[in-house]
Amino acid sequence: MTPSHRRLLSIETVALLVLVVGGATILGALYFEHVVGLRPCKLCLQQRWPYYAGLPVAALALLAAWRGAVSPARAALGLAAVIFLAGAGLGAYHAGVEWGFWAGPSDCGGASALAAGMGDFLRQLQTVRVVSCTEAAWRFLGVSMAGWNAMISLGLATMSAAAAIRARRGRA
Repeated sequence: MTPSHRRLLSIETVALLVLVVGGATILGALYFEHVVGLRPCKLCLQQRWPYYAGLPVAALALLAAWRGAVSPARAALGLAAVIFLAGAGLGAYHAGVEWGFWAGPSDCGGASALAAGMGDFLRQLQTVRVVSCTEAAWRFLGVSMAGWNAMISLGLATMSAAAAIRARRGRA
């Protein structure tokens, strides 16, 4: 393997790439929610959890690598790989629900607000828009956001695992 390929797969490079790509992904989801106005369903919100957990772990890997602590950096990247692999599973599950391959959770439609009485309940029915997990709010190249999330998360998991394994073998 050439020196440039070694640098490309180094712990520092992969941790930084995970931070940039993962950060851009979660910022994209927040952009679609708060700027474009696409309301997330329950499964959409759950798919964000691996980013909220995995990005700080990748940051720790990067800091450890910069300090020369290869073992903690490798362990952190290994943990990030597991976290993002779980995220890929969540994305694939949600994409399967959208395509009708399997049923989603029975409560997938958002949290229901408690109404004080029948009048409040009827008013809420007029104003609250339930977001279904079975309908993709947006697609690009025929793939929903859940599908893209599954692919991105799988890529982040693969890169993290590969860098951690390479570091274990002393090639980082």
